[in-house]
Formats: sequence, C-alpha cells, structure tokens
Amino acid sequence: MNHKIINFKVFGDERGNLIPIEGNKDIPFDIKRVYCIYDTKPDIERGQHAHKTLEQVVVCLHGSCTFLLDDGEKSEEVHLYRPDKALYIGKNMWRSMHDFAYGSVLMVLASEHYNENEYIRDYNAFLEGLKSD
Repeated sequence: MNHKIINFKVFGDERGNLIPIEGNKDIPFDIKRVYCIYDTKPDIERGQHAHKTLEQVVVCLHGSCTFLLDDGEKSEEVHLYRPDKALYIGKNMWRSMHDFAYGSVLMVLASEHYNENEYIRDYNAFLEGLKSD
C-alpha cells in the first residue's frame, strides 16, 4: 500500500514542544498547498476519494481521527492522534476519514495546487483506473 507513518522530531523543554516540518526533508515532496480540516462531527465521514498523482501528508494537530486507506486490493485503518506522527498518502489511494474526536484539527500538506481534475470521487471509477495502469 502506498502510505506510511512519518515520525517527526520533537524538540522540547520546560517551555513546551516544537515540531519543525520541512518540505523535501521531513516531507517527501515540495509542499505546494496547506489546508486544515476542523469542526468535523464524530459521526461524519469525510474524504471518500483518491488522487491520480497528488501526494499528501496529514498531521493531526489536535484530537484524533481514523483513516481507512484502500489500494484496490486491500484496506487498512490508521489512527492519527499526535502531532509528531503524520500519515503520508501516495497517489492512487482511496481514503476516507471517520471517528473524529470533538475539536479535532487536521493539517494537510499537498504536493500540488488544487485541481478538481486530480480527484477520483467514484470508487468504481477508482478501481477501473487501477486496472488500466
């Protein structure tokens, strides 16, 4: 499956903690877009799409949520709950997010600028696209 957990270095002392995140160093691509997802209710599911070539790294800044990742052959759940552990999601990975804790905040770092044509929003089309690759 085209995903992995990224462990960020934490620098801390009695004043608190700091986590630096740098493109092409901590993140395996140039960061071209950053957005946040917040105020999602626990019983709501988000995502439900894949990307053709876009790569993403998701950081749970506050709270928690669970990702269901699917490569067309197998699926796996990944639970995010700490800002020092991020989820890298490569291209052609179907994803959905659920079980948001109240007050959760996700930060998403993307390898490309927004392009609606990059999205695959139909699961059957996603599976068909994998067969033609």
